[in-house]
Amino acid sequence: MADSFSKKENFKKKIQKQKEKALKREERKTSNNKGKSLDDMLMYVDANGQLTSTPPDHAEKEEINIDDIQLGAAPIEAEEIRKTGIITFFSEKGYGFITEDKSKENIFFHSNNCAEPVKKGNKVSYEKEKSPKGFSAVDIQLVK
Repeated sequence: MADSFSKKENFKKKIQKQKEKALKREERKTSNNKGKSLDDMLMYVDANGQLTSTPPDHAEKEEINIDDIQLGAAPIEAEEIRKTGIITFFSEKGYGFITEDKSKENIFFHSNNCAEPVKKGNKVSYEKEKSPKGFSAVDIQLVK
């Protein structure tokens, strides 16, 4: 019984794949890196950041001033320590919010951080402190 057309085509494809695989194997054998010396495998980075096989020229070495190197984020200018604002909300439970004069930002405060008794509408000065839930006001004093 004769083979069908698709069986013949599949057999041809199989033979072609075997030939390609053999060619790739031979190519790998001829161009493998085994047995090369360490100097042949080294790569260098030139002044432009490109990889090159030639070692750098130490005569053109540029001096780097350590003071010019900036590590980390950009420096932050110191903010004024005491800020002022108006109490816009105060609960009988002892917490409230101060609206900052300059940025109009609402800052949480608790009456435990107040030096004197306060109420809604009072102008106060305070220090801003980072808390787990955001910023909060501490060392709150009435402004006369």
